[in-house]
Order: sequence, then C-alpha cells, then structure tokens
Amino acid sequence: MNRQPGRWPAKPAGSRWTDEQWAAIAADGSHLLVAAAAGSGKTAVLVERIIARIADPARPLNVDALLVATFTKAAAAEMKERIRHALEEALERSPDSRHLERQLALLPRATITTLHSFCLEVVERYAPLIGLDPGFRIANDTEAELLRMDTLDELF
Repeated sequence: MNRQPGRWPAKPAGSRWTDEQWAAIAADGSHLLVAAAAGSGKTAVLVERIIARIADPARPLNVDALLVATFTKAAAAEMKERIRHALEEALERSPDSRHLERQLALLPRATITTLHSFCLEVVERYAPLIGLDPGFRIANDTEAELLRMDTLDELF
C-alpha cells in the first residue's frame, strides 16, 4: 500500500498496529484488498476496519452492506465470529446504541464468505441472464477429472 501523508488519520499513540496495518485500517474508500503473508494479522486488521466503518458516527455502515471474501470456510467463520465479538464489545461500551444492536441482528445476513461461495451465488442468481441452465451444478472431483481427461484427449 502506498503511503501518502494525510491520507488517513494518525496512528493512535501506543497503538498495537504496524504502520502498514494502520494504513489498511484507516484508508478511506469503499474498496480495499488486504494481501499479506499468513500470520501477519490480516483478519485482525479487517475486523478492526469493519468495526471502525460500522461504528463511524459520521458515516456508519450496516454490516450486511459489506462483502468480505476469504479463501477458506474456516477463515470466513472466524471473521464472522470476530466481528460478532467486536460488536458485542462495542455495544458494552455504548449500551444505548440502537445502531450497534441492529448490526448484531444483521450479522447473520452479512456476506462474509469464501470467494468461491460468493461467485457461485452470483452465477446462481444471474444464470438466466447469462444463458446458463438454472439447474446447473458444480461437478464433483470425479466428474471434473473425467472432463479434464476428455478435454486432453480431444486436444491431443
């Protein structure tokens, strides 16, 4: 991420975040890709960013208006659980917040999923518009291997 002075709020004194992590948390805009090595804190950074955007007093977002895509089902489940926990903590600090209460209620509807599941949902929803049989299904491993072998046979 290119750092430009003044593009995001100053990192709070005593912050546990690295400069790069803080840049991802505080970056303005609605589209963000966070790519980093395993164990670098991506999930914690994204949860912090999501909570900051949801609880922003000037421009609060609803959690079900976000798309959070991960690569594994376990990561998606962990992300949703961490967001739930962070929302509960925020609500403890602001017990009269109807907005935070609503976000907890909306969390089960939030699109926090794997990239593959999101893409499948889009294809299923718009299958008729792209001329795809609405009864399509994903091939299992055996079927996929047979299709690969048939394709290779045709090529050679």
